[in-house]
Amino acid sequence: MVWEKVLEKFQEIFGSEGEIGVYFAPGRVNMIGEHTDYNGGHVFPCALTIGTYGVARKRADKKLRFYSMNFEKLGVIESLVEGLKPEKEADWTNYPKGVIWAFGEKGMKVEQGMDLLLFGNIPNGSGLSSSASVEVLTGFILRDLFGFQVTNQDLALIGQYSENKFNGVNCGIMDQFAIAMGKKGHAIFLDTATLNYEYAPIKLEHAKIVISCSNKKRGLGDSKYNERRAECERALAQLQEAVKIDSLGELTWDAFEQYKDAIKDEICRKRAKHAVYENQRTIQAVKDLKNNDLTDFGQLMNESHVSLRDDYEVTGVELDTLVEEAWKIDGVIGSRMTGAGFGGCTVSIVKDEAVDLFIEKVGSAYRDKIGYAADFYVVEIGDGPVKLA
Repeated sequence: MVWEKVLEKFQEIFGSEGEIGVYFAPGRVNMIGEHTDYNGGHVFPCALTIGTYGVARKRADKKLRFYSMNFEKLGVIESLVEGLKPEKEADWTNYPKGVIWAFGEKGMKVEQGMDLLLFGNIPNGSGLSSSASVEVLTGFILRDLFGFQVTNQDLALIGQYSENKFNGVNCGIMDQFAIAMGKKGHAIFLDTATLNYEYAPIKLEHAKIVISCSNKKRGLGDSKYNERRAECERALAQLQEAVKIDSLGELTWDAFEQYKDAIKDEICRKRAKHAVYENQRTIQAVKDLKNNDLTDFGQLMNESHVSLRDDYEVTGVELDTLVEEAWKIDGVIGSRMTGAGFGGCTVSIVKDEAVDLFIEKVGSAYRDKIGYAADFYVVEIGDGPVKLA
């Protein structure tokens, strides 16, 4: 068991005395609905069975001691619960520290320190939300160690708040919500404007979800993520002079076509078009799943990628290569980039008999064109955070 090895490492680094807890929070993949979550639209993510393991123990003093099995060269990183502030962006401890800070901002001050060891089996920088997984995991641990009265939905909101305000990334709510609220075998159809949600079963008879990791690393804070968000905000402000709306997610395709000329800047108009059309694709995709129409669901995934490539311009040669090579293979129901873009991963639905061929052919073509290998993960949909021991 992975968690037993992680516990063993904790005891090696920090000692075995006292009450030690072992925890897990998943990563997530978004099936469709990309860059809609900060535009008041719908998303359709699911939690995965890969994620972040954490081992924690409360301390009597105010010292925080962090250790990551993914960044062992950094050794033990120490801090104090008081006066927390982001150090340098490369420091992974900004994520757990941000959550501790955010709890304090929400009136739940962490008065004592803790020892925390993490191990993630989500590929780092892959777009499967390793940062949000760490945030939700930290919140889950704080609730357990200190008895804070918060729901899993609260943990999602606190995680988002910490990423926005502490780490300076203007992410929407999707990643943290999908991780905190995950349910095995289901994706979450979430209206990000209201946080109304429903669980929709993903019935993949004779097919698998395959994640293709481009191994092109990206950092959200230094990507064009914040720039895209600003472009959408400018588009919305100009639309609001022509039509009464609070977010781009309120527009149908027809309404957007009717009012789009109110957006004077062509780039901002393209960004808004993606946000509106992607939201409507997501709503339709969930209807397709309910009708067991995987073929149409896959077609909408494909259309999503084209829109992210052409209108939102967040794909890049690596992700485009993975998707375009996937589309060539019989047995691929749908394939698209997932996550913020600029690197990271694609998600594909592949018929069982084509999975091995998919990995071989897409992998070979990618290596030939890009010059280094992609990694492939056949994944399952899992539950939200849990205490393991």
